[in-house]
Amino acid sequence: MGDRVEVSTAAAELIRALRGQHGPLMFHQSGGCCDGSAPMCYPQGEFRTGDSDVLLQELRIDGVAEPVPFWMSTAQYAAWKHTDLTVDVVPGRGSGFSLEAPEGLRFLIRSKIRTE
Repeated sequence: MGDRVEVSTAAAELIRALRGQHGPLMFHQSGGCCDGSAPMCYPQGEFRTGDSDVLLQELRIDGVAEPVPFWMSTAQYAAWKHTDLTVDVVPGRGSGFSLEAPEGLRFLIRSKIRTE
């Protein structure tokens, strides 16, 4: 799939902090309503992926020893397959299930149509 997902500087800082607190991480984006449309960050393996998910990319973050898998539901991928994604972070509270929620921050996706 190539490099489809980038990470903003602010998101990389938060990922490094969360990695220090929780160990290896993973992202999943379901595309559901409300916070389901935001990428959710979990300890690696805590969210079970399966045939209904696509591994878009293993994110390489400076200062994080292992890659951070970024998964997306196949339904969401079907809608976004022509986009490049950037994981970013903004102030606010997202879902209580995502690791950044207690930090007063939330991950979000910025997207742009692929030009290739």
